[in-house]
Amino acid sequence: MTSSSVLLLLFPLLLTFPPVAALHVVITGGTGPLGQAVSHVLSNPPQSHKITVLTRNSFLASTPSRVSSDFGWIGKSFLSSHPNVFLRDWDGGDLLDIVGKDWIGWQEDTLSNADVVINLVGGLTVQRSMATERIIRGLSEVGNPRTMVVSVSPTDEDLRTKLRKDRVALCEKMVQANCPNGVCLRFGEEKKEFQRACEEIVRLVDSL
Repeated sequence: MTSSSVLLLLFPLLLTFPPVAALHVVITGGTGPLGQAVSHVLSNPPQSHKITVLTRNSFLASTPSRVSSDFGWIGKSFLSSHPNVFLRDWDGGDLLDIVGKDWIGWQEDTLSNADVVINLVGGLTVQRSMATERIIRGLSEVGNPRTMVVSVSPTDEDLRTKLRKDRVALCEKMVQANCPNGVCLRFGEEKKEFQRACEEIVRLVDSL
């Protein structure tokens, strides 16, 4: 699904939600299609929230065209047309795969004043659980543990293998045990589920 098709699909959402006070929304895994769709809706009027997308390499994520499939990419064009969306390097829970030069201090820069953290980290490897742990520990370290944390994962049917199911279940248990305002969502891979996921995430943010 291309960025343009995502925006066309979700354009009606911009007319659906009433104005709310601007919030600071932090998104991990936000360079993917769902992250871009959520950023598009939340950063535009009537919401006009500040969106910080945590990425392992903000330079590669913001180039005019994608230069590496190993790192997330949101693109210069998207950022230019969404002035309320910002990128910030973070370690992603994987210190062996960091090439962004400025990831140190991401917790203080982003989590200390975050109203919502949306975890869309899509990898089904151990990095998913490491990233979840980094978010939870980071919120505690900066004294902001009551921030709403929204964890979004595939359904068990789409996960298929026991290893993947157990890994996602572990992440959800961490959120439920450590985040008083934690919400765990599951969605399928179908196109209609993509739009439903975006709508539900936006509604949760607008509930604050």
